[in-house]
Amino acid sequence: MGMSVTISTAAEGDAENILKLQYLCYQSEAALYGDYSIEPLTQSLDALRAELAEGTVLVARLGDELVGSVRGVVDPDGIARIAKLIVHPRMQRHGLGGRLLRAIELRLADGTEAKRYRLFTGHRSEINLRLYRKLGYQQVGAAEEVTRRLSLVYMEKPASAATYAASA
Repeated sequence: MGMSVTISTAAEGDAENILKLQYLCYQSEAALYGDYSIEPLTQSLDALRAELAEGTVLVARLGDELVGSVRGVVDPDGIARIAKLIVHPRMQRHGLGGRLLRAIELRLADGTEAKRYRLFTGHRSEINLRLYRKLGYQQVGAAEEVTRRLSLVYMEKPASAATYAASA
């Protein structure tokens, strides 16, 4: 009998497993850009714990195993900033990233003044860009050059679009 993946709010005790999964998941991004000093690979456990306390962090579990996570926070201007969407490599390409993204959108919209969702990814991260476009995100502005090898692509969509998509 197969198990299904469940998505729930992260607990403080999940921090270490989230950080380990983040480190595993961002290896491919680091290789793509030839830069292993990217923030997701250098983030400390204390910094992650602070994110758990300040924002919304969701986790996906297959049984007891943590296989995905995503974070978000709504700023005073109503921009819901979504970050660090990660899915265990063996679970990728099965729709879990989309499920996590929709779940964080709904969670951030619930009881807040979220007007827009904003996220970013690297300019060469075609799989990420394709997922975000599929879920209604559009690039805003020009890509921001971080290094010679990496430019960040910022994408947004109206918060009302997520509510509509989830109810459709």
